[in-house]
Amino acid sequence: MSQVAEDGSLPVRLLPLVVRLPLFLLRLTALLALVMVGLLCIACIFPLVSRAARCAISSAWAGVLLRICGIRLVIRGAPPMQGAGLWVANHVSWLDIFVLNRVRQTVFVAKQELRRWPVLGWLIVGAGTVFVDRSQRHAVKLASDAMQARFARGEVIGLFPEGTTSPGKTVLPFYASLLEPALAARVPVQAVALLYTHHGRRSALAAYTGNDNLLANLWRVLGTSGLAVEAVFLETVTTEGADMTRHSLSHLLHDRLSKVVHSKV
Repeated sequence: MSQVAEDGSLPVRLLPLVVRLPLFLLRLTALLALVMVGLLCIACIFPLVSRAARCAISSAWAGVLLRICGIRLVIRGAPPMQGAGLWVANHVSWLDIFVLNRVRQTVFVAKQELRRWPVLGWLIVGAGTVFVDRSQRHAVKLASDAMQARFARGEVIGLFPEGTTSPGKTVLPFYASLLEPALAARVPVQAVALLYTHHGRRSALAAYTGNDNLLANLWRVLGTSGLAVEAVFLETVTTEGADMTRHSLSHLLHDRLSKVVHSKV
């Protein structure tokens, strides 16, 4: 069975329904069980162990989640495994945060609304996410202060400056305001291109965009085979001693990401 992708590209090869439905139910059951394990870890284990242990648990948990979803992760480039930094990535799917977390435990910047998501919201809070409440007048300033505190602790922060998701074959314009904390803290900044494929071809099958809902997205992701994501870590931008503004940094990162995302289509 095949189906034209949502972005109008080549048809995607889907499993027959008689195979998809049992596969979906099996993976969904395992995914829900993993979420419960994650919540128990946050409530009962995280308060008792060191930050290094929490990081290791989070990274391993993200790896299990990707395996349950049937997604193969390929890492290119040289992601730093220690020290503070900012990872700037294109945003395609809810899976993106687990992809980066599998590489290294990552603190993310997210909109306040995610805090109220049932079940998943608890996981997001427990992961130490920095929230931006856009209804507050000084929301960006508060988020910036929180980011700098994380940099001071040697943590890496993940940022999706497009502000929304896309099918993954282009890079949308960036919002540059949350790049300022990295410049103020003088931490290295690295662009990360996230490239999703289905049976070896670039695909929007996993993309969570537009009017898509989580259940429909889960049906596509959990009910198929051959999904993979390539995380391409590009050359690090050194901000220490650099004469750079958030806008010039934004343009540089956007250009680097665009070249990779477009060249791989």
